[in-house]
Amino acid sequence: MGRGRAKAKQVKVARQLKYNSGGTDLERLRNELGVRDDSNHGDDANDSYDELADRYADYADDFDDRDSGPPGRR
Repeated sequence: MGRGRAKAKQVKVARQLKYNSGGTDLERLRNELGVRDDSNHGDDANDSYDELADRYADYADDFDDRDSGPPGRR
């Protein structure tokens, strides 16, 4: 007994979060998370992708080299 008020408050907060999602300051959230503005999606995005692709291609090559030994001896 005695959980009635606590549970009612939790339900109230849950409803507020569910139905009153408006009012979020997306610019402030972006600043807090440290996300830069990529609205132009220019060459920078392609350069970043190319760097990642190269890095993981090298990783895949290393992984393949490690598995190329005789079977049963890993």
